[in-house]
Parts: sequence; C-alpha cells; structure tokens
Amino acid sequence: MATFKGVYDGKLLRGARAAVSDVLAAKRDEKILIVTNPEGEVREISMAVYDAALEVEARPVLMFQKRKTQFDLAEDAVIKAIGSEPDVAISISDEKLGKDRWGLKKPYKGTKRSYSHVFDMLYEEKRFRAFWSPGITRDMWTRTVPIDYSRLRKDVAKVISILSKCEEVTVTAPGGTCVSINVKGRKHRPDDGDVSKPGKTANLPSGEVYSSPVVGKTNGVIAFDGSIALAEKEIMIRNPIVCGVTDGFIADISGGKDADLLHDSIKMGEDRARKMGRSGELTPKNAASYAKNARHIGELGIGLNRKAKIVANVLEDEKVYGTCHFAVGSNYDGDADALIHMDGLVRRPTIIARERSGREHQIMVDGTLTWD
Repeated sequence: MATFKGVYDGKLLRGARAAVSDVLAAKRDEKILIVTNPEGEVREISMAVYDAALEVEARPVLMFQKRKTQFDLAEDAVIKAIGSEPDVAISISDEKLGKDRWGLKKPYKGTKRSYSHVFDMLYEEKRFRAFWSPGITRDMWTRTVPIDYSRLRKDVAKVISILSKCEEVTVTAPGGTCVSINVKGRKHRPDDGDVSKPGKTANLPSGEVYSSPVVGKTNGVIAFDGSIALAEKEIMIRNPIVCGVTDGFIADISGGKDADLLHDSIKMGEDRARKMGRSGELTPKNAASYAKNARHIGELGIGLNRKAKIVANVLEDEKVYGTCHFAVGSNYDGDADALIHMDGLVRRPTIIARERSGREHQIMVDGTLTWD
C-alpha cells in the first residue's frame, strides 16, 4: 500500500488520525475526496489525512488545484469530483475551495432551497458529510485538531439548547459592541467535530456554534477588536473597527486605517458582483442581491475551542474560547447570498439570549461560559 509517509512532518499524523477517526468516524471502503493546493503546509496536511484514511481502509482520493481566493472559481474538474458524491468531501485549502460557476449561474434545486455551490447542496441535503480547513497551518493542525472532543461537544450542545428556545440575542463587550440579533426560527449550527453522518459538517479546527441572523433584523453597534478576515487578507485589529448596523446592514464604519480596509473589502464585494452581472456570470437579479448583501451581517458565531488562540487566521480565530464573531456578507441559510463572507472577532463578549416571554439566559459573561 503506497503512502506519503516520510514526505511530510510526522507530527501531522496525530491530527490526521483525530480527523479521520474522532471527527469523521471513517469506515472501511468509504470514498473520501480530499481537495487541496500545491502549497507546502496544506499539501503536507492533506497527505497525512490521506495516509490516516488508508489506515482505516477507506478509499481516499487526493486532488490538487491552484490556490483560490474569495472571488475565484474552483476548477471544473474539482466541482465535477465533488458532484460525484463521495461519502466524504474534504477541502484543505491555502485560502478557499473556490466558487461553483455552474451553481452561480443556475443554482441547484434542493428539497427546501436553492444552492449556489454543489458542495453546500450535497451536505445540506444530507448526501455526504464534509469538513473544510481554509488557511490551515502546520502549527494550527497539530495544536487545535487533536483535542478533547467530548468536552467541546458538551459545550456546543449547551449553547444550542439555549439558543433554540430563544428569539433574540444581545451581545455587549468592552470594546464597544452593543448589538441585538434576531434569531427567531433560525438554525443554530454545531461545529463540534462530529462529522459521523451524512449532512454533518465541520471546520477543522472545530469549536463554535454559529447562526445566521434573520435577514434585516440586526441592530446596534459591532466593534471588531480581535482580528478580521478581509477580502484579500487577514489582519490583527489595531484600533476597533466600529460598525453601525441598521436593519441588518452596515450603515457606517469608523476606526482608522483598519476600518478603511473593511470598507474597501465591502466595496470590492459589491463591485465584483455587479461586474459578474454584466458578464453574465450572475443573473442581473442575483448580481443586485449579491451586491446589496455585501453589507449584511450574515453570521453570529460563539468560539468554544480551548486550544485555539488569536493568530490573524480566521479559521482558528473564530474558534477561540472567550470570543464571538460576526460575518459581513453571505449567510448560511441561503437567503442573503454575497460574494464575500468576512469574519471579525469581538473579545470578551457578554452574550444573553431571550425567549419570547422575556426570560433571559446568560451564555457568556465577559468571555466565560456561565457553566464553567
């Protein structure tokens, strides 16, 4: 049996085995598609995952494409490979998997909604299971993937139990955040490292609960003060980026040079959507919607991975215990699509969820879970 052992740092194999066994619970003869880039660290991690899959007698396929950004299309062969419906699909990319040119032009019809990417369609429709690791590094993989998943899953389950019976979430933080988010009827997604059944998905590293706010129902001030993923890079925030949010959309941005970078990234998302509408890559209707939603608050996430730390890499940063994050751009419920999805961190949040009756549930106080 040919393996890649000896080609990559052997320390990566511990995380790879955790990914294959603890996260995926992969079985003999399961078809596992791994899509990656030629860049060194993601290539080596993908090789280790391939070898760990071989150890459990699965049937892995390792596929390379050139590096993709938020605005790039995935290679056609990659989209077709995903569309072949393996049991497991894995994206271990230097930045992004890439967009689906066919899905953008003519969305896939699912049982409940339409999808602009075949990857999203197949896991949402429970036709395979998946994890993705955009921007993963060797250090991050070895430190934050082989963790205590039992404890993580208990924390995630507790947060979801609270959110599921509430309609509104208020987040305040020392950096200036004071915002109200309507989550009535929304799905609260667990990123707890359990990808054992079709329809299950995760980031690796895992460690958050994330929700898409009701479209147009977020109001207040979000002061990003940790790190933020912009359209073309990720930065540690020097001075808080203060966003006034009205009816779900960012109305104003202040805070110096970092705030200017966020403004420029949003404009890039707007302009690129309009350009794709003119070229026919998006329908005129979708182009207008994508441009508008570049300013939308598309996600509230609560970080729960106790091994993660803020390193200006959103894949890890959004999982940091004691933080929450908001995404600017597209959401996960399919009713506010955009070309961008930029996560920004808020440190030491106090997060309170409210039921329709007005009963309150404290989830975090000054960055600490209330049941710790």
